Amino acid sequence: MRTLKYSILGLLMQAPTTGYDISKAFGSELGCFWSAKHSQIYPELKRLVEEGLIQYSTVIQGEKLEKKLYEITDKGSADFLQWLEQDPPLDPTPKDVFRLRSYYSQWLPEDTYLELIQKQIEKRTVKLNYLSGCFEASYGNVDPLTLTGAARGDYLVLLSAVMRERTYMEWLEKSLDLVSAWADLKQKQS
Repeated sequence: MRTLKYSILGLLMQAPTTGYDISKAFGSELGCFWSAKHSQIYPELKRLVEEGLIQYSTVIQGEKLEKKLYEITDKGSADFLQWLEQDPPLDPTPKDVFRLRSYYSQWLPEDTYLELIQKQIEKRTVKLNYLSGCFEASYGNVDPLTLTGAARGDYLVLLSAVMRERTYMEWLEKSLDLVSAWADLKQKQS
């Protein structure tokens, strides 16, 4: 399944937009849970045009700059809505290199593993603070029941991203406590 296809169609369901603005969306609102590179987006846009799911018009910006303004077609809208209504199987567990290293951590000295955990906590704290800041800036004083349209989905996905990072942080902190306790036990037994 070409999930990037549906990510783009979903953006165009909201409003016609340029390829540049689609790329920006993957760095902001979609970036909390889905990523795509510039080099993936433009070939996908071309393919969607060829399939008749989107179309574009050329607009002039400034004196000379031409931009393509993409919009979804009726065929694209129908395809997107059909995809949206599907109940897909669960994705496989996402790969997480740090968790894989944790699985094999018995071959590391405890002090080395504790340092690695601490570095992960620092990185995840930055990520959690960023996501929490985005959430607070957008929805901090908003009653979620008053949300309409695209704001509802944005709220739910951003909430999910914050909760995911908080849970990951809880696991890291619990790991830090346990590895420290195991190191203390080992030292007492020596």
